Amino acid sequence: MCGIAGFCNRQKSWKRDIAIMKDRMEHRGPDAEGTWVSDAENVVLGHRRLSILDLSPGGAQPMVSHSGRYVIAYNGEIYNYKEVEEKLRRERKLTRLNGSSDTEVLLEALEAYGVKEGIALCKGMFAIALYDKAERELWLLRDRVGEKPLYYGFVGSSFVFASEIGCITALPDFRNPINKDVLDIYMIHGYIPAPHSVYEGIFKLEPGKILRTKAPYREFTEETYWSMAAVAKYGQEHLFAGTRQEAAEELERLLKNAIAGQMVADVPLGAFLSAGIDSSTVVSLMQSMEGQKVRTFTIGMEDQAYDEAVIAGQIAAHLGTEHTELYISEKDAKEVIPLLPHMFGEPFADSSQIPTYLVSKMTREHVTVSLSGDGGDELFCGYSTYASVNGVWEKMQKVPAGLRRGISRLMTDGFLSKKESNVIRGMLLSAKTPEELYALSDLAEPFLGKLTKTPGKAGCIFTDYESGFLPGVQNNLMLMDLLMYHPDDILVKVDRTAMAVSLESRVPMLDRDVVEFAWTLPVSMKWENGVGKQVLRDVLYRYVPKEMMDRPKKGFSIPIQKWLKEPGLYEWARDLLDESKIRREGYFDPQAVSRLWEDFWQRGIWRKQIWFLLQFESWLKAKEAIGNVRKESGKI
Repeated sequence: MCGIAGFCNRQKSWKRDIAIMKDRMEHRGPDAEGTWVSDAENVVLGHRRLSILDLSPGGAQPMVSHSGRYVIAYNGEIYNYKEVEEKLRRERKLTRLNGSSDTEVLLEALEAYGVKEGIALCKGMFAIALYDKAERELWLLRDRVGEKPLYYGFVGSSFVFASEIGCITALPDFRNPINKDVLDIYMIHGYIPAPHSVYEGIFKLEPGKILRTKAPYREFTEETYWSMAAVAKYGQEHLFAGTRQEAAEELERLLKNAIAGQMVADVPLGAFLSAGIDSSTVVSLMQSMEGQKVRTFTIGMEDQAYDEAVIAGQIAAHLGTEHTELYISEKDAKEVIPLLPHMFGEPFADSSQIPTYLVSKMTREHVTVSLSGDGGDELFCGYSTYASVNGVWEKMQKVPAGLRRGISRLMTDGFLSKKESNVIRGMLLSAKTPEELYALSDLAEPFLGKLTKTPGKAGCIFTDYESGFLPGVQNNLMLMDLLMYHPDDILVKVDRTAMAVSLESRVPMLDRDVVEFAWTLPVSMKWENGVGKQVLRDVLYRYVPKEMMDRPKKGFSIPIQKWLKEPGLYEWARDLLDESKIRREGYFDPQAVSRLWEDFWQRGIWRKQIWFLLQFESWLKAKEAIGNVRKESGKI
């Protein structure tokens, strides 16, 4: 796990600028750093290294290919690099290796087979910058599901890229304005989905994409080498023909293969363990394959409504892992909040970012790599909302569409609209498809249209998704989440919090073969009698008793509503949402923001947009503080 950065056309200041970018992401790679510059000094690649495989200088980056033609700076892991190496040797495309890192194998594969064919051979998580000296062409690649981040765009006349947006904004000449067009999307979801970022001219490379820019590096093109939507479509058109028991056996085999590849490391390794199905399955399979106890890590909360540490401890004891748990206090959690703007680099408001950071911090005290169970809900129909949307849609279908539209208008614009709950119901009732109904579950908030001062123009998958793309409501909702919510919320949260403490997080559920197999399964193998993840449970129950897992899902959350009414955080929030301050900044409607805060503080009405606003304003405050320091130091 590492961090990459670089740029084109910054000849006069390249030494200073690449040093700034690398320093900004030292947490991503505290073990070593490196720089490569082209002969003309117009292309520069930078790298920060967290040593996982081949701890020697033989794994250092940027790395030049054996032929001398290609140079790579890469963040991530190629889990099947030994298989790729064997193929290269078998076909006489490789005769020697200078070290034992996956980087060298990846680089030689990309040269031997070409970028698209070479990356198709590789299973893993990655963000790659590859420079072809012969063609003077720079390639950027991102992994299939979006585990590793990659930002890019233009600062002035120079093309720039980096693992974190903060590396780009740290450049002394960065002047890109805030992108007001994305504020509507942010206030709906609490994050800014790819390809957008919070700044104009700076973008996120989408999962499964390749970007190419060639001298003089004034423009770029993008193409797709792997598509979650295409894989889902193909899988549902070629369903698994076996029984559910046979599906569980195949899933177990694929997960074991994925876990075996992801347990390869030259540093200490462990796993996050909550009391949930996903992480318990991963840990169970890890322990079944290891000759010694797997190290597992859990955090507990003082508030029992949010605590799963006791049950996680029971699962660990049953499996026989070497288990570590840490109970965190409200004070511990609250102290993380000021760190969030620097950690994420742009507004991000999934409040489970706080416990995720704390469990990562505790885990890093013991190991350098940790496996997690992320992805199980989206691949195996684990969220209860999938079934509830399906149920609501079935009921709505019993009411004629014309009548639904009429009732909807009465609730949203007519005499029934005086009651806020009626407005929300009316908005939901206006849905023409189950996918639209799912999207409206986030959009059905009367305040949304009043908060932002300018209507957003940035689209997203939740509003642009093609209705009925897959057979079955739940399949489409899972795909919608895997296209946006999972890569732009869940995986962002995991990457930024873990890398903030220099911990590499690996996700076996997102192995290419597991993902592609999951999409061949009919919904009936995933959801039955109101309970999701059926085939995944079939695997888990071979290792953990069913009665130990049969309980309501709590999730990984914190009582943020409660905390915002307590001394300290209350004053922090009140000052950030001050009406005169909001008016002066000009991003949100000050009266709407004041009403939102008053409804919460005086009438106890909680809306998630409060936390979204607080994270934006906290980020903006941190951004302005950095700008003031630059002015005082004479760097602007």
